[in-house]
Amino acid sequence: MITQKTKYALKALTVLADEKAGDAAALRIEEIAERSGAPKRFLEHILLDLKRAGLIGSRRGRKGGYEMIKEPRKVSLAEVLRLIDGPMAPLPCLSRKAYQRCEDCKDEQTCRVRAVFGSFYATYILMIESLTVADLQRDARSLESFGLPDPAAGE
Repeated sequence: MITQKTKYALKALTVLADEKAGDAAALRIEEIAERSGAPKRFLEHILLDLKRAGLIGSRRGRKGGYEMIKEPRKVSLAEVLRLIDGPMAPLPCLSRKAYQRCEDCKDEQTCRVRAVFGSFYATYILMIESLTVADLQRDARSLESFGLPDPAAGE
């Protein structure tokens, strides 16, 4: 499950990507907060993290604010998830970037827990790394196509 902080980061990136597509000026943090629905006080820290990572830039002055500097189709959702939430692997022994041997594991090759979660994680990581901010910009796909309940329909 992604954190609320990551959700705000993805929404802010979508707003900035939409603005980039329109070739408009940089957006002030207040505008990003309003369009994304993210609280300004959280957004300040998130935008700084995104800027340090080189995904967005900032301009000073009257027409200042934040802007997307990397192409939305080149920013993977996995990159954002790792940046904001840290490693995505369900077990430390499966992490590519933050690998750690499990303290209670005698043999990773025969570990059944690692095998089951490894299969799931491999599929998840392939999918999440293929999705980009550009995918967030597209019209939302029908929830039904994913087998998910429609929130408007109730329980």
